Amino acid sequence: MKHLFLTAALFIFMLFSFAFSQNETDPFLWLEQVDSDSSLNWVRAHNAATEEILKARPEFDVLYKKNLEINNSKERIAAPSIRGNYIYNFWQDAAHERGIWRRTSLNEYQKPNPKWETVLSIDSLNKAEHEQWVYKGANFLYPDFNRCMLNLSRGGGDAVVIREFDLIKKQFVPNGFYLPEAKGSVSWKDENTLLISTDFGPGTTSSSGYPLITKVWKRGSGLSEAQTLFTGDSTDMGVWGYVMHTPERSYEMVSQNMTFYTHKTYVMEKGELVRLDLPEDADISTIFKNQLILQLKTDWALGASTFKQGALLSIDYNRFLNGARDFKVILEPDAQSSISSVASTKNHLLVNVLTNVHNILYSYTLQNGKWLQSKVKTPQMGTISIGSTDDLSDRYFFYYSGYLTPSSLFLSADDGSIIRLKQLPAFFDASQFNVRQFWAVSKDGTRIPYFIIASRHLTYNSANPTLLYGYGGFEISLRPRYSATIGANWLERGGVYVVANIRGGGEFGPKWHLAALKEHRQRAYDDFIAVAEDLIQRKITSPAHLGIMGGSNGGLLVGAVFTQRPDLFNAVVCRVPLLDMKRYNKLLAGASWMGEYGNPDIPEQWAYIKKYSPYQNVFKNKTYPRVFFNTSTRDDRVHPGHARKMAAKMEAQGHPVFYFENIEGGHAAATTNTQRAYTNALIFTYLLMQLQ
Repeated sequence: MKHLFLTAALFIFMLFSFAFSQNETDPFLWLEQVDSDSSLNWVRAHNAATEEILKARPEFDVLYKKNLEINNSKERIAAPSIRGNYIYNFWQDAAHERGIWRRTSLNEYQKPNPKWETVLSIDSLNKAEHEQWVYKGANFLYPDFNRCMLNLSRGGGDAVVIREFDLIKKQFVPNGFYLPEAKGSVSWKDENTLLISTDFGPGTTSSSGYPLITKVWKRGSGLSEAQTLFTGDSTDMGVWGYVMHTPERSYEMVSQNMTFYTHKTYVMEKGELVRLDLPEDADISTIFKNQLILQLKTDWALGASTFKQGALLSIDYNRFLNGARDFKVILEPDAQSSISSVASTKNHLLVNVLTNVHNILYSYTLQNGKWLQSKVKTPQMGTISIGSTDDLSDRYFFYYSGYLTPSSLFLSADDGSIIRLKQLPAFFDASQFNVRQFWAVSKDGTRIPYFIIASRHLTYNSANPTLLYGYGGFEISLRPRYSATIGANWLERGGVYVVANIRGGGEFGPKWHLAALKEHRQRAYDDFIAVAEDLIQRKITSPAHLGIMGGSNGGLLVGAVFTQRPDLFNAVVCRVPLLDMKRYNKLLAGASWMGEYGNPDIPEQWAYIKKYSPYQNVFKNKTYPRVFFNTSTRDDRVHPGHARKMAAKMEAQGHPVFYFENIEGGHAAATTNTQRAYTNALIFTYLLMQLQ
């Protein structure tokens, strides 16, 4: 074991010395070369060192076996997708490591043990084609649903190969539509026509790697013969063409995204693209019964009226094109609320509202030009998620979950009756725990809510192993959800689990997100620190027993917080993170997030980014907790170089770290149930070792 550490240390020192001689400004820049021999050798050495320590601990095997049992359980809910007369589902278990795409009827699905028809086995496909395909969804031909464009990723990344699939013959269409690997998309206009947005060659993708051109592709012609419909600007984040199908008509549309949060929408009318006169930061939720449904991100002054930030509006599409602007307010959330999602069935508009971080589901019908609201009878004080809907009927699925309540799947029938179809089994004994909501006060006086899930008999002795989780970005809300992994790996082993609803998220609408945007980013970190300090003040835990975890933007969150306040924590799980904010916009999809963080190439914006960028704010003369970095070689969204360089820099400064990089997985950092079970076993073994 000592020999392995000495070998790894010598290898790291040699690479560090070489890199420093080549690049004095960033001696670890070479680790951004994803697949180079030197980078992968570094990864293998660090994986081995981490695994040798953590797998030797007695907790690891127990956690791994339990996680695998949970992941492969046949009692999991098979997530339904309504497509015509079928319910489709993608399923992975021990017998289907890569998964099977399957279907059944609605009547059969409602049975306790439905019979499934396999449409495509990804394991068999991989064997036949000598690939490592990962299923990434499908775009169905409307309204017959007899064909689809199937998305397949190599190793789980965002870039996909898109192939036409016959759902009657259950095979790929010979000489059918085929798009090579890219971060692209397709949408059916009709059986013989696609709208395609993809990489058409040099100069046709943005600096984020997304398409800048949408074309119309006719069957029988080559991809190079597709006719250009729209070309964006070189500075755009991306351009996507799509067809929004409804029972009344189909709407051919193009979205020109200038940034992550601003876009222009065009529609095809009478053979010409017409730009919709809408605020650039407003989102079209859907088109329902020819009503354009719009959600606002900021206040919109229109004539004598001002529509409030977060409001959901509607107007007749044809009247809007003809100049009318008399929008109707469907729903205007209050200060404690936000709209989580909007969906539609044949006759109802479904609006899922988040109030004080729990959901209420409403159904709206349009009668004589007025929206009539009714509250759907759902379980209370938890998370409601709209599942699959059907615009050819009034059937739809929704889920209910809580921190201690296993997820349930409900079906709303055509007559409006609600049936609970399926429920997860309890993977841990929830009766011994309870959930409480507290509020911390941030640096600027803002009250920040957070949830604590802990033993009913919790002793306030400052010694409880506590894991604090957060995200705080992109208007994403952290809602109560059941996690068998957290329950079995952490709660049942005496841990306290905490979720912080910090600014940057969407828990209280667009204003909660905008409060931590760009130059205000530090507020999200102050909020998270305030929750940590509140936990310590309440004597729930202490720095020696407090750990933090976050992924992606949440990885940036925990990276910023542990470099600013290393005294508060003894464990940090930093997953698929952004960390080098000086170069993030030059790595993979990073440029697309400048609307969130700012542009580090502009001195005025770098002036505030550099204050929190973890890679620029880790120092030799400070003491840090031993961080666990976790990423994926195949993550083509957040570059693995962020985690690699941060780990290498900390080691060069004398700070020990743990590092584990899964070769597959994309931004999810895993593609199979085995990989997920293994990675979680490493992470929770580390947390138990550091915090108990």
